Amino acid sequence: MRKTVLSRTAILCCGVSALVAPQFAMAQDADGDEAAARGANTITVIATRDARDLQDVPMSVDVASGEDLERLRIFDVKDISQLAPGLELTNNGGRNNTTTLRGQSFDPDQGTAPAVQVYYNEIPADAQTVYTAIYDISQIEVLRGPQGQLRGQTAPAGAILIATRRPEFGQIDGYVQTSFTTRQGYNLQGGVTFPLGDIFAVRFSGLADGNRINQVYNITQGEYSHGRTESGRVTLGFQPSSNFEAYLTYQHTNARNNQFTQVVGTGNTPQTNYAQTDFSAFIMQPAGTLVLPNIFIPAAFGGPIPFTTNTGVRSGPALTASDYASVSDGGYQVNNTTNLWNLAFDWDLDYGTLSFVGAHQRSRIITHRDEDLGNALVGIVDNSFVDVTYPVDTAELRFSTNEDEGFGWGVGVFYADQGGRALNNIDSDLFVYNTDPAGYVLAPFGAGGSFITLPNRLPLAVDVTVPISIETLSFAGNVRYNSGPLHFEGGLRYSMIDKVQLTQVALNGLLTGVVPAREVIPANLQNTNLNLFSGGASLSYDINPDMTAYLSYGNSFRVPTTGVSTPVGITADLIRTTTERTNSFEAGLKGNVAGGTINYSLAAFHQIFDGYLSRFDGIYWRSSADSAGQGFFSFNYNGDAKITGVEAQLYGSPVENWDINLSASYVRGRYSNASLPCNDFDGSGVPNQNGIPVVQGYDSTTNSPNVSYCLSNGRLSEVPDFSMTMNTEVRFPMGNVVPYIGALVSYRPGFMSERVNFDYQDRELVNLFLGLRGEDDSWEISGFVRNVFNQHRITNISLGTTQYSTLLAGVGGGVYNSGYRTANVMNPREFGVTAAYRF
Repeated sequence: MRKTVLSRTAILCCGVSALVAPQFAMAQDADGDEAAARGANTITVIATRDARDLQDVPMSVDVASGEDLERLRIFDVKDISQLAPGLELTNNGGRNNTTTLRGQSFDPDQGTAPAVQVYYNEIPADAQTVYTAIYDISQIEVLRGPQGQLRGQTAPAGAILIATRRPEFGQIDGYVQTSFTTRQGYNLQGGVTFPLGDIFAVRFSGLADGNRINQVYNITQGEYSHGRTESGRVTLGFQPSSNFEAYLTYQHTNARNNQFTQVVGTGNTPQTNYAQTDFSAFIMQPAGTLVLPNIFIPAAFGGPIPFTTNTGVRSGPALTASDYASVSDGGYQVNNTTNLWNLAFDWDLDYGTLSFVGAHQRSRIITHRDEDLGNALVGIVDNSFVDVTYPVDTAELRFSTNEDEGFGWGVGVFYADQGGRALNNIDSDLFVYNTDPAGYVLAPFGAGGSFITLPNRLPLAVDVTVPISIETLSFAGNVRYNSGPLHFEGGLRYSMIDKVQLTQVALNGLLTGVVPAREVIPANLQNTNLNLFSGGASLSYDINPDMTAYLSYGNSFRVPTTGVSTPVGITADLIRTTTERTNSFEAGLKGNVAGGTINYSLAAFHQIFDGYLSRFDGIYWRSSADSAGQGFFSFNYNGDAKITGVEAQLYGSPVENWDINLSASYVRGRYSNASLPCNDFDGSGVPNQNGIPVVQGYDSTTNSPNVSYCLSNGRLSEVPDFSMTMNTEVRFPMGNVVPYIGALVSYRPGFMSERVNFDYQDRELVNLFLGLRGEDDSWEISGFVRNVFNQHRITNISLGTTQYSTLLAGVGGGVYNSGYRTANVMNPREFGVTAAYRF
């Protein structure tokens, strides 16, 4: 079943998808032609750094061609998850694109290496920039399982390969596509190739996209979320002979989003009425000599007396998932400007091929957001301004022998250097009580604990500077042996990583005064210098021309990371993680039946983690060494874990003019008795926010522990174990016109989340397509409906309501509780039309 494919240009420019099986019916004689049928369903991938039939790749891979993305109206990269079960792509705030695969989730705010590495034209790239603009794509491949052998960066869950279209030599070709939706969405994209003589060709591509992102309406400000993206790309191709080709690509992207965060809940009256009592007469002193806030009245005088609720101030009305509403006083604005240069060449030297790929990427992401997502501080914008600039230079040189049979080998060297800096200006104001922030109060902050008058809101501005410095140099070698139906491949990568993580913090506050910038990361936690091995091996056997079985092993790692803007004085385990190591074992079966018209794949795997890296958001902390003393923060932390799963796919063309793809995934990823940061306000030992914020076991004399810890055997990420996707298209040729109807369906069952204490509902997302296209596929007009059943199911939610603690919360000072939980919800039903022309 082995197939050798020689033209790499054809692979990258004309890839065919496995996710939506071939869209064109192959004309067949009445008696059938098995070879033609098999050829129609052949999918070529570069998952193994060479061109192979998908059925010959000893790993689990999902594929989508650029044509598939255009026809299925995939304008946002997160919608690719509808084509690959077990893959979740989400964006909670317009900036941090979270990727989950095989039960492993990665939030870019972690500051760690990703669980799923993204490669853009074979260069490792940041999901924050690559996901922003998807257009004129040749092919997307989703590789499942640990990465650490074939490409420069390691990743425990898998990789996503995105290849853009390259110019064809000697011919003009291109496309233009326009789409509009009923919810003020538009997408205009296109690309065109011009030959420049016999050996040069150039392709120009562009995108203009706008939409309401998550369709959330801010009832406080009276506007919807909205995003605008413009991007342009030019690729110059050079092919002086059949043995050499090179491509130089430049892409500029600018995206501007204001994405309001949706909230659900009853809302609340978060403020109380400050009250105090004068006891001067009881001690025979003039009025005003002894005045106490009511919560400090001694029991002998009928106290303490709680402050009464201020019913005149509300965070907002009761809201459900179907309201698609936000209540924040401010926005969540993200401006992303990225420039990317990419150079690649392949030189066939007969005995072997020398390949190079290098890139310079420079991104600047400016975020201005209101941290008070639930409007707990009514009328106050809790500002956070983040300015991140990072240039990244990468280069990889590889040599691989060209033998199809017998012994072969390859070597490579990879280098990456990331610099830049992150600036973060934060309003970290402190509050004495949960009363009117603009009022004045008495508090026991004077000498010897005496009561003094001061503003209830104590301004505190925090300026954080984080230099970025990560350098990676790795060397890789691999061997392979092909003998008839038997195929072996294996390799190792040796990585040398030098990483410096610093954080300088300056303060300006009423209580702190002006504190110049100082380094807050302990010296012993600032530098990471690691030399680590990763790699893998696979053994496959062609049982017959239509069936292949394989066994594979993969090993990967992620280096430790130091937290950014962490609270001062906390324990080292909350500042810096340890190295994550993982080993994975996989067995699979691939083949085709019915004369090659139906393809199938089945894979089972088991993965073991020593110190799985994850992020735990909104954890309440205390530290007597920090100027704020307490607050909520997101910490990175390690925990041992195990994952076991099964993945299956069935795709093809059972009859002429009908294509279908059915994929399913069952992945059970769980912690193994891991002690993890959590909010445990009621002391039950499980995550909860029942009551006032408290750190279980906190001792002020030792200033530890700084957070609560819960023992967990729960899920690694907020996704169900099982997921399924299906897409199909039926065509009805009528001379020069081909009417068609298609559907894209994804199913995610409900599950109970321990981490956020929420029972997620099942989700059935159905998109329908109805249209006409030309017989030669040169033009197309269609209509589509997304989320046909108009489901409003929550896909992600916070553990508890958003709230702000106060300095005296522990003695009755209260908390500003918004009564809302932040949530992500399926986008509501949307209708659209598309027109396309290809030449």
